[in-house]
Amino acid sequence: MRFASVLHDGEPRVVAYVDGVPRIVEGSRELGRETDAEWLASAPGRLGPEVEEASLVRRPTVPVPARIVCLGLNYRAHVEETGRELPEYPVLFVKWASSLVAAGEEVALPPESHQVDYEGELAVVIGRRGRRIPRERALDHVAGLTVANDVTMRDYQYETHQWLQGKAWERSTPLGPDLVTLEETGDPGSLRIALSLNGEEMQSSTTERLIFDIPTIVEIVSEFTTLEVGDVLLTGTPGGVGYRREPKVLLAPGDETTVTIENVGSLTNTFAAE
Repeated sequence: MRFASVLHDGEPRVVAYVDGVPRIVEGSRELGRETDAEWLASAPGRLGPEVEEASLVRRPTVPVPARIVCLGLNYRAHVEETGRELPEYPVLFVKWASSLVAAGEEVALPPESHQVDYEGELAVVIGRRGRRIPRERALDHVAGLTVANDVTMRDYQYETHQWLQGKAWERSTPLGPDLVTLEETGDPGSLRIALSLNGEEMQSSTTERLIFDIPTIVEIVSEFTTLEVGDVLLTGTPGGVGYRREPKVLLAPGDETTVTIENVGSLTNTFAAE
């Protein structure tokens, strides 16, 4: 199924899509810590009436995750364009919930940064709590998939060897529009991913080319921290980022990006000066 965190009549709710039509899931406010895999599976028995799509205001897929753990350098083509060596262990960094924005929401370009870049990514939402999860059971802990754009302030990212200041900027990371369960997406290891900027395709790849696949990511991250329901894992971006192009292609006011992932959905956002 497909689910989304929304505002309906000003109230936070979860909707489920049945034959493409949104219906309120009764007793729900948002996707996250209270909506584990069992809750999602039982949602068809708690559906309210249909609502108009136009009456909904999108929120980030998971508005307030406890953790957002992200991978860098997880596609060979992206590693090669940065001139780095292939990692033997995942390059990890974190974001906060305050970094997230919704599908369709305008992303503000901060006046402090002059090198803002796009990064289309597949995001994984955790559906079952776990620690030291073996890769052969990893997908049992996944609630579903969604789409992300890891918008990055490159000039801040490369101030130090730590990337935090360029990656966790306030309200800079679109996440959405839907949470799609694995029953609908199929194998998460063979999905096409692409990003377009103002209608021109800039990134194109498939999750088959991930250096560390989703089961490996879940296994490694859960080794050092307990993964909680609603946690979000960003799996890395393919080659084609704007900063590594010649000449560089950096985001400017009026730009529009769309990240599309096969069987998961499309995430579109516009950019404006803060």
